[in-house]
Amino acid sequence: MINSQTRLAAIRFARDKLALQPIYIDTETTGLDQNSEIIEISILDDQEQIIFESLVKPTRSIPRDVIRIHGITDPMVQDSPRWKEIWPDIERVLIDRTVGIYNADFDIRMMQQSHARYWMPWQVQTQNMFCVMKLYAQFYGEWNRGSFRWHSLETAGQQCGIPLLNTHRASDDARLARAILHYMAESS
Repeated sequence: MINSQTRLAAIRFARDKLALQPIYIDTETTGLDQNSEIIEISILDDQEQIIFESLVKPTRSIPRDVIRIHGITDPMVQDSPRWKEIWPDIERVLIDRTVGIYNADFDIRMMQQSHARYWMPWQVQTQNMFCVMKLYAQFYGEWNRGSFRWHSLETAGQQCGIPLLNTHRASDDARLARAILHYMAESS
């Protein structure tokens, strides 16, 4: 059962974030565990323009089961820069920006883990980053064991009637996260 006050709070939050002209990040990784690292990152502005996009050469091979999800292979990243090489450009984009991420906890953790691979200190302030997935869970209002049920990016896009696919490629998925935030903000 959707609580109208909770839904309205999510809509207001989405509108407030849109007023700040957020950027959107999505990553693809070598997996989900504590040894995984980023192999693709994309950052879009609110007009869907790519600000930064790159494949990233990991320090280990990409597992086959993960390749089946996003289609990124070792030969595709072979000549790509390492995380430590692209981070300065990414960091410059993030400074003083509001950042929307679908499943922010995961992507932030993957950035931190990629940093750790190169003994780079994590100095990014995450207070300007917000999770579109958690906001959508509040907006959708499906209760599950004491909190709002999270929905995959693909499911959320389908529930909103957004004709973008969750391709598991960073630019496409950042674009879908942006569309979901706009959908919530434009709701009544």
